[in-house]
Amino acid sequence: MVDLSIIIVSYNTAQITLDCLNSIVKSLDNRINYEIIIIDNASSDNSIQNIKYQISNIKNTYQKSNISFKLIENKTNTGFARANNQGVKVAQGKYILFINSDVVVEKIDFQELVAYFEKNAKVGALTVMVNLQKNGIDPASHRGFPTLWRSFTYFTGLERFLAKFSFFKKVFGGYHLLHNNLNEIHEIDSPSGAFFMIRKDIFNQVQGFDEDFFMYGEDLDLAYRIKELGYKIIYYPKFIVTHLKYQSGLKNESKVAREIKKHFYEAMKIFYDKHYAKKNNFLINSLVHGLINLKEIIA
Repeated sequence: MVDLSIIIVSYNTAQITLDCLNSIVKSLDNRINYEIIIIDNASSDNSIQNIKYQISNIKNTYQKSNISFKLIENKTNTGFARANNQGVKVAQGKYILFINSDVVVEKIDFQELVAYFEKNAKVGALTVMVNLQKNGIDPASHRGFPTLWRSFTYFTGLERFLAKFSFFKKVFGGYHLLHNNLNEIHEIDSPSGAFFMIRKDIFNQVQGFDEDFFMYGEDLDLAYRIKELGYKIIYYPKFIVTHLKYQSGLKNESKVAREIKKHFYEAMKIFYDKHYAKKNNFLINSLVHGLINLKEIIA
């Protein structure tokens, strides 16, 4: 039986994916069984060859019978959501960990995280503290759902200025749940896909990631649907990972940058239309779409 399936989507991050993989393996012990599933989205930087070599090297070096590997080689870039869904289809674990290829794991006791799920039946998903290389926590990893008010306070800068004062944090800092103590375990609305651990049965119940999201927004949407079922999502800061972020080998190509920007703002529209549009009238919905378009233009 596999306890935890760890899924990594790779796309033109050859060395970084190897660093991620190595950091994960160093944290795995023999108390539970693991499988590591890597889905490569048609990388053009020798990622496949490097990953195969490293898997072989890991098997020879660690010789741990409780860790198995699977590698899926896509012929095209299917997007982040679809690739992760591919991974889950072949996963045998009771729990699934989605982790970005540009994440480096510090020492994590994965058996402790599994035990936390086992003791808390209403916890559907969790994340650890996801830090950037600089400036502390990655804001995207500790989020509130983007209601109209929260989005307004964030994009107008009210969150940044008024949430400095404790009295205003809960009212104006909801986009990133700034009123919570980042050193304590607590419930959040959504983590990021950088480190997203979930019960497999719940993932299947909500029918996985919505593949309308090519990249960005799929993690937020998944979290929303988990909480609609009445499950909690927990922030568990005892363990830390580092999110390198924006490390794709293609990050400096203007065409790719434009495509990434397009997907980012398109994800906002998809999420809003799916979860909030039906609660508002046509004028408000048109205004929201217009503001997203404007934000994309001036960004």
